[in-house]
Amino acid sequence: MLSRNSTSKTQTVFLQYVAMVTVEYSVTSYVDKRGYMNAANHFDIKTPETAGRLAINASPTRLLGLLVSGVLLGTMAMSANAGSLISSTDYLNYTLPKNLQEQCVEKDNCPEIEVKYLQTNHDWINDITNARINHLVVNSKPTESAPIKTINSQAEVTAAIDDFAKSQLRDMPEGRSWAYSLTVTPDYLGHINDVELFEINTYVFTGGAHGMPYSEYLMFDLSSKKHIQLNDMLQSGQKARFKALAYDAYKTWVKTVDDDISNYEKNWPFTLSDNVTLTDKGIDIRYQHYSIGPYAYGMPVLSIPYSKLDGVIKPRFLPK
Repeated sequence: MLSRNSTSKTQTVFLQYVAMVTVEYSVTSYVDKRGYMNAANHFDIKTPETAGRLAINASPTRLLGLLVSGVLLGTMAMSANAGSLISSTDYLNYTLPKNLQEQCVEKDNCPEIEVKYLQTNHDWINDITNARINHLVVNSKPTESAPIKTINSQAEVTAAIDDFAKSQLRDMPEGRSWAYSLTVTPDYLGHINDVELFEINTYVFTGGAHGMPYSEYLMFDLSSKKHIQLNDMLQSGQKARFKALAYDAYKTWVKTVDDDISNYEKNWPFTLSDNVTLTDKGIDIRYQHYSIGPYAYGMPVLSIPYSKLDGVIKPRFLPK
């Protein structure tokens, strides 16, 4: 059964036989008119009062630990299965260099930067996910599900954010009021059997008509302690069958945006993405902007129900 938590600023404790407990709390910091870093505690940092402030440095909150420490200790002692995952996020500890602070405060226009890391009670999941987050921060044009050949250091991450902030001060025309924006956050989606499901969402805005969102699924098999992808789930020789099912889902989706499938496909041909995740109903395939449609169509999701996947994916990935 799939458990879902779509609130990025919610820490959720999933217990094997107990209802989930949620506590919402966040800490943001911003550059004030004098150039100092001030911290502000809010239950919703997207309110009008705080939307324009810069979330560039935040310390881990202790509130959740005080409220549910007894529950956490009990859960940590459980066996490592999907029912005992503890998932939360923590802000990257980052502050703009002093000279950049002074410049953006003088212009009353600082870049908006929010980078968060995953924290679970499984270090190997944290390591893989957070390495991917660092990769997305350092590489401004991510390639969908591309393997990470080198691990980015925190110094490289800091340098990349510094460069991002400098680019706003260097490239933005005088008199413009909008700010550059960089967001990279992980979200816990739930689990199917022993497979834990996550999603990394990014957003980059450097001017123009719109920013560029990006979304990437991550799946972790607790039984084998491995990061699994589409090929790991498919039975031998079933890639072509899965691609055919995905193409059928593509045509179903196209019907929602265009009456002429063949004409649409000439402009936006079908390709098989390996950006997939398990759900409570089947497998979802997520596409980035411009992959199979114009920007206005968003990031399409093609869904293949489990009823069509019997014999295509390995039995242990079918819901029990």
